[in-house]
Amino acid sequence: MAQYAIIMTLAGVGIPMLAALNAALGQRIGSPAAAATVLFTIAFLSCLAVMITTGPQALSKVTQAPRYLLLAGVLIAFYVLSITWIAPVFGVGNAVFFVLLGQLVSAAAIDHFGLFGARVAPLDLTRAAGIALMAAGVFVTQKV
Repeated sequence: MAQYAIIMTLAGVGIPMLAALNAALGQRIGSPAAAATVLFTIAFLSCLAVMITTGPQALSKVTQAPRYLLLAGVLIAFYVLSITWIAPVFGVGNAVFFVLLGQLVSAAAIDHFGLFGARVAPLDLTRAAGIALMAAGVFVTQKV
C-alpha cells in the first residue's frame, strides 16, 4: 500500500506543476487551447508508449465498455483547458485550491455511493469532519 500512496502523492505534486507549466505555455504562445492541444499530444504519445510496452491487446476491449466511461476524456480535457485559461489570471494556488475542494467533495460522493464501480466507503461523521478539515487546511494555505 505504501507504493500506492507514494505514486498518488507524486501525481498530486504533478497537478500544480501541470497547471503552472501549461498556463505559462499558453501565455507564451498566446493560446491556452493550443497549449492544451500540445499537452494532450505529448500525453497521448506517452500513454501510447506505455500501452505498447505493457499490453496493447487491451485496447480492443474498449468497444465493449459502457460509453459513459469515456466521459473521463471529456473531464480531463475540461480540467486542462480550464486550468490553462484560469491559472494565469487567478493564480496557480487559487486554481488548485478549488480543484482540490472539488476533488474532496467528488471523491467523497463517489466513495459513499460506490459510483462507477468504486469501493463503497460510507460518508460518516468522522470522514466528513476529516474532509472538512482537509478543505479548511487547503483554504488556510491560500489565505496566509
